[in-house]
Amino acid sequence: MSGQDRKQAIDAWKKREVDAGIFVVRCVATGAAWIGGWPDVDRVRNRIWFTLGQGSHPNRGLQAAWRTHGPDAFAFEVLERLEPCEENWARDARLKERVALWRKQAGGEPF
Repeated sequence: MSGQDRKQAIDAWKKREVDAGIFVVRCVATGAAWIGGWPDVDRVRNRIWFTLGQGSHPNRGLQAAWRTHGPDAFAFEVLERLEPCEENWARDARLKERVALWRKQAGGEPF
């Protein structure tokens, strides 16, 4: 791949459309649920599973459940996709608001 092709590929990746949204990680063995929000909800599952697999996830309760029950006991679900926002601060504020609402309604733990 030439330098120009690489630059074009990087530019295209940066300009891609992403959906911010709210998600839940469930432990099917215990019924525990962790609810969070992320600016790119379609790709956050890979990040979560990787950090859990490495034993480095910052949520100690989630990490402990992962160690106890293993990856096959976990499910990931997108609960809500947010409308696109031009400004990152507006998107982040909306994510925070919607995560709080989902936690209140569903009773999930903070992610």
